[in-house]
Amino acid sequence: MTTTGAVEDRIFAALANATRREVLRLLRERGPQPVQALADHFDMRRPSLSEHLKVLREAGLVSEQRSGRQRIYRLEAAPLADLQDWLHPYERFWRGQLTGLGELLDRMPDDDRS
Repeated sequence: MTTTGAVEDRIFAALANATRREVLRLLRERGPQPVQALADHFDMRRPSLSEHLKVLREAGLVSEQRSGRQRIYRLEAAPLADLQDWLHPYERFWRGQLTGLGELLDRMPDDDRS
């Protein structure tokens, strides 16, 4: 496995969890936040959320900055852009498939049953 593949695997693994996707959404919509502000959105103990944040940090999707006793988390979108680059050929593939289906349906006679 290449290093790039390992990075993509960590990103996909991080995004596979609904809680982690929600953390990313909160950071995207509300900007950098302390752990407690993030924890207030979830029905879980802080150590559990900290594990999710660790996975996101290791995938490069968030960064952590200490401010006194607080840890402030920030969205790091660059890995998502890399993931989009990886997904782009699949998007083109499916767009082509759907275009072909649309063309086929356009050639089919209309069903005049009422």
